[in-house]
Amino acid sequence: MADDKKEGTLINCFFCEHFYITYERRFPYGCRAIGFKSARMPSVDVYANSEMDCALFVRKERGHQHHD
Repeated sequence: MADDKKEGTLINCFFCEHFYITYERRFPYGCRAIGFKSARMPSVDVYANSEMDCALFVRKERGHQHHD
């Protein structure tokens, strides 16, 4: 019988509006939606703990808004 278990996650936090860089050496990545910091992409931790992709992913709008 084949093993249908997925390997890893397909969510890329860099494209999520909740993702941010913490500038902390030990925990450089953060998720505002869930409220935690991590040494690796938050979506990887979500998958490792739940075996499900992050349900709070919201794609960022394309382009940068500059405030002059």
